[in-house]
Amino acid sequence: MIAVLLKVDETCVVQALKEAGGKLDGVEGEVVLDFSPVTRIDAGGLIAMEEFANRADDKGVKVALRGVPVSVYKVLKLMKLASRFTFVN
Repeated sequence: MIAVLLKVDETCVVQALKEAGGKLDGVEGEVVLDFSPVTRIDAGGLIAMEEFANRADDKGVKVALRGVPVSVYKVLKLMKLASRFTFVN
């Protein structure tokens, strides 16, 4: 299993997720996305999260989110996206 750590910046969540999605081809096992700098997520970010989760599922890669603030977790939970990820501190 190879784990890859990618940091997501709040100012460019959509772009970071698209770049991470492009890197899924060379990944086996798990991708860890560091969300500690992200304090909020907008509609575009949610769409990008869903697309990233779909692509990861297609590739058989598990996605863990690290450092997710409670406010972002609540939004993911309300949008029924939280169950698609593993959350770590």
